[in-house]
Amino acid sequence: MSEGRILPITRWGEPVMHEVTEPVTSFDEELHQLVADMFATMEAAEGVGLAGTQVGRNLSIFVYDCPDENQVRRRGVVCNPVTVVPEGRDRNMESAEEGCLSFPGAYQPLARPDKATCTGQDEHGNPVTVVGTGLLARCLQHETDHCNGTVFGDKLSSRVRRKLDEQHAELVKLYPDDWPVTPKLKRHEL
Repeated sequence: MSEGRILPITRWGEPVMHEVTEPVTSFDEELHQLVADMFATMEAAEGVGLAGTQVGRNLSIFVYDCPDENQVRRRGVVCNPVTVVPEGRDRNMESAEEGCLSFPGAYQPLARPDKATCTGQDEHGNPVTVVGTGLLARCLQHETDHCNGTVFGDKLSSRVRRKLDEQHAELVKLYPDDWPVTPKLKRHEL
């Protein structure tokens, strides 16, 4: 596998962002290159997670490089993710600012369970289970949602969604169409 290439991040509104993805069935060199590209893209965009849909691929896959509630950095790949969260008494909701690389610059609070367990396969087809707490729990839920055709804005009330849209409209000019291939602009560069 070669080094990862930085790819343009697909924005909300593009059809691939709002469709249920196809399962990963070939754990081949092409997939390994996609994984390398996704890590390079996520790093360039300073994100903690990135789904296949966010680089225009209708594949059920995401990469993550994200701290858990103890600030332990966790990094990996999940193909064909299934994420479950606690129910009933075991469920503890945590409201925190959430954003999306595919809707850059905008953040709004969203309550999600503070623990999540994601199962799937790694880039070689081996079974993986990731138990996430804190930000990692949020990341696992957010990225699995992408694989299911859901963006976090879909989970917001209409009032909060309007705030998110207003923030994005104000800041989107800082993000070139091919961002992060072309870096984000600084406000003074406008």
